[in-house]
Amino acid sequence: MSLAEFRRLYDSTFSVLFRVAYRVVGDEGAAEDLCQEAYVRLYEKNMVFPSPEEAKYWLIRVVKNAALNYAKRKDRERRAYQKAFRELNQNQETGESILLKEESRSEIQEALNRLPDNLRIVLILKEYGELNYREIGRALGISEGNVKVRVFRARERLAGFLAKDGG
Repeated sequence: MSLAEFRRLYDSTFSVLFRVAYRVVGDEGAAEDLCQEAYVRLYEKNMVFPSPEEAKYWLIRVVKNAALNYAKRKDRERRAYQKAFRELNQNQETGESILLKEESRSEIQEALNRLPDNLRIVLILKEYGELNYREIGRALGISEGNVKVRVFRARERLAGFLAKDGG
């Protein structure tokens, strides 16, 4: 293909190639780059087509495929950045969130300390010791049913203390 033929092909196809690429990628600079890359491929391969129309359709396919690949790559990058950003934000605690957690812990500890010993110990073993009712009963020498009743009562009282203090 002579330089004059290449120039005519470029002039007659650039606008359609650009519109196709732009509609797929949504970025003028990227669309222009994709079109230029298609022309470079055509020129470097020294391709010969039976007609200018065939060359146009080949260029459209090349630009369309390149644009779709570009858009997929950008979408994957965007999702990766979003994921990394979410993970970063989830792992970052603000001074306010740390303070609120400390205040909550402090309020819960104060309310827990106000419970009678027999209710406080079953709740501590259940919630913090992560023991089941049978294990708590064995540790305290009481029945499993008695443990369930005490845990229920302890939770009710604790909720009452927290509601009064918080309200």
